Formats: sequence, C-alpha cells, structure tokens
Amino acid sequence: MSLWRKPSYLAGALALTTALSASFLGHAAPDAAAEGTSATVDDRVLRVYNNNIENLVRNNADGTCTRISGPDHLTSELVDDNGQTGTAGVKAPDLLIIQQVRGRGQADAYADQLSAKFGEPAGTYKVVLAAEDPEEWGLTHGCSDQSLGDLKKKQTNGIVYNTKRLTLSGTSLYWSAGWLKPVPGVDPADVYADGAGCTLYKPPNNDDGAAYTYKWRRTSAIAARFTITGTSTSVFAATMHLPEQNKDFPCAGDGIKGIRDTGIRIGTDATNLMSGTSIRVVGIDANRTAIPADTLSGYGMTGYGTKPTSGTRKIDYLFVQGAVRPSPIGHTVDGTKSNHKALYAFIDF
Repeated sequence: MSLWRKPSYLAGALALTTALSASFLGHAAPDAAAEGTSATVDDRVLRVYNNNIENLVRNNADGTCTRISGPDHLTSELVDDNGQTGTAGVKAPDLLIIQQVRGRGQADAYADQLSAKFGEPAGTYKVVLAAEDPEEWGLTHGCSDQSLGDLKKKQTNGIVYNTKRLTLSGTSLYWSAGWLKPVPGVDPADVYADGAGCTLYKPPNNDDGAAYTYKWRRTSAIAARFTITGTSTSVFAATMHLPEQNKDFPCAGDGIKGIRDTGIRIGTDATNLMSGTSIRVVGIDANRTAIPADTLSGYGMTGYGTKPTSGTRKIDYLFVQGAVRPSPIGHTVDGTKSNHKALYAFIDF
C-alpha cells in the first residue's frame, strides 16, 4: 500500500474485488454494468449500519476473547423495522460502515457471508477499503489467548455496499486522523497546548519504535459516493476510526482540534466528493464521549444513537443527512457481537 493515490477504476477495469490495488483509492467510476443492474426501487428505504467489528474478535470481562463468525455478527447487528434482530422482517442492508477489519481477505469474506445470508451470489456485496493489506501495528489487545489477540494486529476501515441497490461512482483519497505524538518526560497536556501539539497521524508523525510503525493504518479514513439504482439520488458515505488519545486530547491534524473540538475532520478530497449528494452518512469510532448530535451540521448531518456503545461509554457515532425513520431502540443494537454496539439508520428517499 502506497501513501499516494493511484486510480483503482480505469476504463475496462475488472470488478471491484480484482481492480482494487494495494494503494489508496482515487476518484473514478466502476463498470456500471457490474453493479445495480438487477435492483428495483420498490423499497424506498436506504438501510445503513455502523460498527467497529473488532476484527470479529470480542474481549470478555475475564480476560479471555471469543472469535465471532461473520454470519453470527451480522445476525446480531441487523434489525427489522421494530429494532429486533433475527426476525423474518430483517431486510438486506444497503451500507455497512465498518472499522477494524483486517484487510481485503476478511472484508470480502464478510461481504460474501452477507450476500449468502440474503440468498444472493458472492460478490453482490462489495467493499471499499482504506488499506488493502495493512501491516501489523504491534498490540495484542489483551486476550489471554495470544493467537486471538494477534488477529487484531492488522486493522483498516471499510464501507460494505449492496451492488443491487447502489452503484459506486467514486472514492476519496484516504485522510489521516490527528495525533498527539508523545514526548518522553513531558506531560501530554503540556504537549497538547490547546491543540498546538496535534499532527497528522502518518509518517513522519507516527509512533516511535518499530513495533508501532504502522499503528496509524488503523485510523486512516476513506469515503465513497454512490447512486441509488434506478434513481438520481446520490449517497455519500465515510468511515473513520480515531486514536485512543482522542478521548482526552482531541486532535484532527496539524495544530487543530477538529470540528467543534471533537477530533473529527473530513478530508478535503472527501469533502469534494460529498458535494451535491442527497444522502450523507458518516460512521465513526471516535474514542471520545459526549460528541454533540449537531457536530456535523455544517455538512447537513445529524447524529443518531442514544445509548452507550462501548461498555458504559458512547464513543461510536452515526451522522446522517436524510429522512431518518424513528427507532424504538434509539438507533443502537444492544446485542451486537462486538466490543462495540452497532448503530443504524433507515432513511426514506
């Protein structure tokens, strides 16, 4: 994976699963004939979910970890109109915004399991990734079984989409989360200096030490733009995972604290991609509590989800521009088989 953009969709390119390279994605259009050809717009609801899937490994209170299968995880997060999982009323989702997936192999397997769950052929769901094969970033995540903890060493962020409902028209450059680089012997609060110590979390401003050289990969964000099949309705989606340090010191880039001091920033290329879209969804593991629902109001979006998402803390957020249906469960799926509860929004269009 390069730090520079390389177009992923050229004229006559293969389908997404073979066309995506190890680089970050650039603006381009896929082969429209391969996507959206069999969908209808009889169902005028866009079903969107956001979840940090934790590499499909769940930490337990006793220090053990449990590996979760893709089908089990999907069953635990997808809901019907009444907010219930596992019922006949659960319909195929259109977008799954995910964080903490290992790379192309796990992402495609997860997407194909989603296709199979709804009786569709493999490849019906595809995935846009910030990194195709991220390098390991050094930590084992506290599992007493190190082999399970090691499964969390490779992390990137992605957007799973239903090709029967959505046609991919472009992707953004990746953008970096903000980072407060530690200074030995200096109090982080002094380094922070009201945001002055923040940097872009990518080389040369990544962690010191060989073990953490690639830790910044897990916080690289990506965005994509779609058109709903059979309509002119355009959809923007983005996925973000902010560093743990964002809890205490919101950083979004060089000397900045992010939108409303939250550590959230939408990259310039992604902002351009967003322009003129009718529906907008941004899913974030922000590692920070008390982010207001109107944080992204400047982009026309409102936050959804009223319950804690990680233990007793609400650190995951789903921001939407669109006509979101009310939720009997506060847009939060309590039984999600992850360290994080899934958020969802059903959007009329």
